[in-house]
Amino acid sequence: MAIPLVNSIASWFLKKRFHQIELFLKYPNEVQNELLFQLLTTAKDTEIGRKHHFSTISNYKTFSERVPISSYEDYQPVIERSRLGEHNIFWPHPIKWFAKSSGTTNAKSKFIPVSTESLEDCHYAASKDLLCMYLNNNEDSQLFTGKSLRLGGSKELYKENGTAFGDLSAILIDNMPFWAEFSSTPSSKVSLMDNWELKMQAIVEETRNENVTSLAGVPSWMLVLLNNVLDATRKDNLFDIWPNLEVYFHGGVSFVPYTDQYKAILPKSNFRYYESYNASEGFFAIQDRNNSSELLLMLDYGIFYEFIPMDTYGTLHQRVIPLSEVEVHKNYAVIITTNAGLWRYKIGDTVRFTSINPYRIKVSGRTKHHINAFGEELIIENAEDALRAVCKTTRSEIVDYTAAPIFMKGKDKGSHEWLIEFKTPPQNLNTFNELLDTTLKSLNSDYEAKRLNNMTLNMPKVHIAREHLFYDWLKQHDKLGGQHKIPRLSNSREYIDELLELNTTS
Repeated sequence: MAIPLVNSIASWFLKKRFHQIELFLKYPNEVQNELLFQLLTTAKDTEIGRKHHFSTISNYKTFSERVPISSYEDYQPVIERSRLGEHNIFWPHPIKWFAKSSGTTNAKSKFIPVSTESLEDCHYAASKDLLCMYLNNNEDSQLFTGKSLRLGGSKELYKENGTAFGDLSAILIDNMPFWAEFSSTPSSKVSLMDNWELKMQAIVEETRNENVTSLAGVPSWMLVLLNNVLDATRKDNLFDIWPNLEVYFHGGVSFVPYTDQYKAILPKSNFRYYESYNASEGFFAIQDRNNSSELLLMLDYGIFYEFIPMDTYGTLHQRVIPLSEVEVHKNYAVIITTNAGLWRYKIGDTVRFTSINPYRIKVSGRTKHHINAFGEELIIENAEDALRAVCKTTRSEIVDYTAAPIFMKGKDKGSHEWLIEFKTPPQNLNTFNELLDTTLKSLNSDYEAKRLNNMTLNMPKVHIAREHLFYDWLKQHDKLGGQHKIPRLSNSREYIDELLELNTTS
């Protein structure tokens, strides 16, 4: 298809879609409220709908009083019944697909329901919108002159009882329209390969001679792939391989720790990065402006949002509020009700609103991935901002890291222990450690208070991890590829003790 014709079709779709986006930008709370009642009406005759009397819920207050907040553990029994082929439990239409989660917060796999509606009206709609946002902001784009290099999960789809499960990316690839195959690389056959290491080799061979104009995937694993491509081609940067490469669409993990490494292999100043925020449970937000670190919360994907202020999370005074009551700069746990039958479901992420007109967010971490053993409330956002600043000062580069508390013992005070794998280590680890401590104090007043005169916390302890330690740990746990990632911060020593032992024994 000629490029001008493709651009004309994209332009038409853009104008049509932007009219809908303008609607929720102008009337966000009305759009969300209407969406809630559409979901309630659709599911009123399901088992959950009858149990909570959806048919007589007429306002948000009644909804919040009748329907309890739920976790995966609460949902697991009905999800298992649905996986066995039972219908009309939490959603009226048959659920054929279940996204097997990466299980970063615990070892147990989760199977998240993916309905036909969530596939079409959420995940695929968001992919189109991300493209629309990008093209709208970059009219000179030549995206359609080449292919998108996509990097998805490494799990095949497993089918049983008339249902199927696998990585979300595998489900999306398996169901995407046939024409999408022509605009993407590698082929679906290679994308769905189960063995991650063999798959990486196959992707390198299949993509190195393609005209790649965009990249799409999780930053950590995409970086591994791109370095493999550079090694195989013996080139210094990616533009020597793909001269028309113009944008990287990324999501899944924070991009902050990887920024400098990407700039080194993508040295053009006009190369663009576009972030999205999605999970197995749904697609939530999209970067809608060039050179922005904020994401526009998408309000018409069949997802109704609620939030728990993190200063009340898990306490007797826990509050749950609708979108209309959020405030900027506060940290919230995200609760969703979806068009796949998840009702008031905790996804485990935390966000911070940077704007409420329109509603823009930054992902600040995970409800379980923080350190608060001593009241310091250290979140991933603090850790990654601090590490980036310290790396810049010390001219070092980080591959991966994890941190956990050293608990008080006898008269010894507590502290934090960091295990960091460097690509370029600092010349002086003690200087790095001191700068990390100072920067964390400047970013987090609770941490600063606990560190004051070593009142509660002693100076953190930093260890250097051997090369490939985190990769080997993930491989040992069968977690290579996809959205599997290292648990950055933990309130327990489960991960760090295992990694420290592997660091000394291998």
